[in-house]
Amino acid sequence: MIENIDLSLVDWSRAQFALTAAFHWIFVPLTLGLTFILAFMETIYVKTGNPEWKRITKFWMTLFGINFAVGVATGLILEFEFGTNWSNYSWFVGDIFGAPLAIEGIFAFFLETTFIAMMFFGWNKLSKKAHLMSTWLVAFGASLSALWILVANAWMQYPAGMCFNPDTARNEMANFWDVLFSPMAINKFLHTVTSGFVLASIFVIGISAWFLIKKREPVFARRSMAVAAVFGLLSSIFLITTGDSSSRNIARYQPMKFAAAEALHTGKAGAGLTVFGIPSDSVETRLKVEIPGLLSWMTRYDRDAYVPGINDLINGNSDQGIMPAAEKIKRGQIARQTLKNYKDAKKDNDEVTANILREKFDSPVFQEEYFKYFGYGFLNSPKSLVPNVPLTFWSFRVMIILGFYFVLLFAIVLCKVIRNSFDKRRWLLWLMLLSIPLPYLSGQAGWVVAEVGRQPWVIQDYLPTAAAVSQIDASSVQITFWLFALIFTTLLIAELSIMIRQIKQGPKEI
Repeated sequence: MIENIDLSLVDWSRAQFALTAAFHWIFVPLTLGLTFILAFMETIYVKTGNPEWKRITKFWMTLFGINFAVGVATGLILEFEFGTNWSNYSWFVGDIFGAPLAIEGIFAFFLETTFIAMMFFGWNKLSKKAHLMSTWLVAFGASLSALWILVANAWMQYPAGMCFNPDTARNEMANFWDVLFSPMAINKFLHTVTSGFVLASIFVIGISAWFLIKKREPVFARRSMAVAAVFGLLSSIFLITTGDSSSRNIARYQPMKFAAAEALHTGKAGAGLTVFGIPSDSVETRLKVEIPGLLSWMTRYDRDAYVPGINDLINGNSDQGIMPAAEKIKRGQIARQTLKNYKDAKKDNDEVTANILREKFDSPVFQEEYFKYFGYGFLNSPKSLVPNVPLTFWSFRVMIILGFYFVLLFAIVLCKVIRNSFDKRRWLLWLMLLSIPLPYLSGQAGWVVAEVGRQPWVIQDYLPTAAAVSQIDASSVQITFWLFALIFTTLLIAELSIMIRQIKQGPKEI
């Protein structure tokens, strides 16, 4: 049971972290994608020797630099919050969660920042090939940095490669490679980084369209558009592929999240994918329009596969081997009590009892039948396992619909670039420009599915959010929430104003 928890503290801590993460993710995906677009453009410059490509590269490099600087500030605050607002979480899994963050900071981030300096200031000091190498290393460094952050997040979604030490009441890393190469980690990295590629491609296409609308820099705009359209089309197709794999991982490892994303309350074989409907936290979706059998096929490539619903996961389903949530809570409480008894015996110097309890705790049977449900022992009710269904449902659909829209947009843009037929399609140029906010919306929706959909867990099945917060006064979190909101909004406005001014100036003559 979760005792003496200030729920307002939990809510404000979640809100503050969500605020910081949402602002941070405004800047990160553009950084991830623009680095590779810059590398492609500079590669063309080195291969052709055409100074126009150097001019194009330097323009987009300036916008990248503005975005990167602001993104670093929000990222640092995000990591500090683990210690200030989520100290119980940091204590419980710091040995595991801290490792990829440390690698990211020590290796990947320094690699990226070192070569960024060479990329920006080395144009007249390095040879063409040396400068090109620094640009490519920035691109790989940015993705490498993202890898370690996403490995840490994926571990929260699917904890693997760990063992629990009852003496310290902490989870410790047992196998680094299981953490790094877990199914969730690999797919999350590929899917998330690719979404950044798509966002940056649409950003470049949209800004290039603005130049064509203003009848400025037509050569610069079309060439930028060509690189972004090819990169974006390939990335968007791959994004859908990784999204499909991600859905299958969620169905297997986080079935409650999957059921919430589909607002599926009653499980069924041959379940259809809901295209439209009005979801609810407690009753079946109204006005449902679905594609028969597609949801079952998405989970196991089998149109007749059984997909468990929210009610199955709460009440249990013996036919499908699903344990009732109440039984999981009971077993989790036994695991917690066993740990408490062991700690009390150690404190009282009762070595006989302590050794018996330690052997019990370390036995594979106890681990599989009881400690596996350790986190459930903190919960007060089975219904607390159900996340916000409507929010997860609609966020999932926003992400999917926009994903297919991006494929179509890139295909159309590439076709028009090849035919050089934008002059008669000004509405298309406006569509490209107005599409810039859409990948940002899609990315935020994806994170809503990932994070809201797994509530009440901060670590799936092992630690609920309410048990992970620091024991601090809720008012202090409220104050910093509004302070961060003000600072982040100011930073965003400053970045937009600087970027807009730079875009209006256009590419500089070499």
